[in-house]
Amino acid sequence: MIPGDLSYFLDQLIKQKLQLSTMIWGPPGIGKSSIVAQTAARHKIGFIDLRLSQLAPTDLRGLPVADQINKVSSWLPPEFLPRSGDGILFLDEINLAPPTMQGMAQQLILDRRVGSYEVPDGWFIWAAGNRKEDRATVFDMPAPLANRFIHVDVTPDLESFKEYALENNTQEEIIAFVGFRPNLLHKMEAQQPAWPSPRSWMMASKLMHAGLSLAPAIGAPTATEFNAFCQIYSALPNLTAILAGDSNTIDFPSEPSVRYATVVGLAVRASDASEAYHAYKWLVRVATPEWFQLCAIDINRRIRARKERTRLMELIEADEDLKRARDAVLQLAQGDTVARAQSFARA
Repeated sequence: MIPGDLSYFLDQLIKQKLQLSTMIWGPPGIGKSSIVAQTAARHKIGFIDLRLSQLAPTDLRGLPVADQINKVSSWLPPEFLPRSGDGILFLDEINLAPPTMQGMAQQLILDRRVGSYEVPDGWFIWAAGNRKEDRATVFDMPAPLANRFIHVDVTPDLESFKEYALENNTQEEIIAFVGFRPNLLHKMEAQQPAWPSPRSWMMASKLMHAGLSLAPAIGAPTATEFNAFCQIYSALPNLTAILAGDSNTIDFPSEPSVRYATVVGLAVRASDASEAYHAYKWLVRVATPEWFQLCAIDINRRIRARKERTRLMELIEADEDLKRARDAVLQLAQGDTVARAQSFARA
C-alpha cells in the first residue's frame, strides 16, 4: 500500500466507524505518523500520540489510591488517556516498547480498557512500527497482540511524495531531482546516520531555503549528486515567459535532467488557470505526449488546490490543440497510469 492509499483506507475506517485496531508497518521516514495526524485533522477529531516505549506499565495503568471506607484500592488513570469526545489514540513505534509494555497494551487494544479505565466510544486505536529488515531496534510483537490488529504495510511512493511536496511548498529543485532520481526518494544507508527519505527530503527543503547544506538531512553522497543536479537550473528556459504566454521562441531542452527540471518548475510556479493553460500550450507545441502528461499531472494538483479547476477546464475545452493533447495522453496511459491520466481529463 502506498501512502495515498493509506490515507484513503484510514478515512474509510473513520467514515464507516470501523473501530478495528489497526497496525501500520513500514520503513522509517515515509510519513506513517504524519498521515495518521493529518487524518485526525481532516476529520476534525482529537489526536493523542502515545509512545509506549517511554512508559512503564504503571504509567499506563495509573496510580493506586486507597479507599479507606471500603478497605480497597482503585486506580487513577493517567491524564494523557482520552476522557471524552472522538479521536485517534495512536500508539506510535509500538514495537520499540519492551514485551512487558506490549503485554500491557493488549487489554487496551482488544478490550479498549486498562484496569478501571475505558477508552471512550468515539476513539479509534491505531498503531505504527518499523520492521526488523528496516534495521530498526525493535522487539518481536507477541502473537496474541499481533492477532488483535488488522495489519497494513506501507511503502514509499514517488507520486504520493510529489503530491505532498507540492502542497507544502517544497523547493522545486528537490521535487525535480527526486522525480529524475526516484531511487533516491528512500534509500537507507547502513553506514550513514543521514540518508534520503520522504521525511528527510522535507527537512532538506527547509535547509535549502535557509541557504544551508543538505548533507545533514540526506547524507553527503546524495547531497553531492543533488548539488550537481542544481547546476542545470542555469540551463532552464525562461519559465516566467512560458507561464505568461510569451513562449513562441522558446524550445524544449534536449537534456533529460533539464527537461525534468523544466516540467516540475512549470508545475510549481503555475499559480492560476491562465498560467497553467500557457504551460500546456507551450508543451503541446514543443514536447512529446509523455512530457506533457508528466507536467499535467503535477499542475492539476496545484490548480485543484487553488480551486481554479473549473476555469482551467473552460480554457481546455475552448482549445482544439489541448483537447487533442488530452486525448493523446489518455491513449498513452496504460495500466496503473490510467487513473492519473483521467484526472487530467477531469481537470
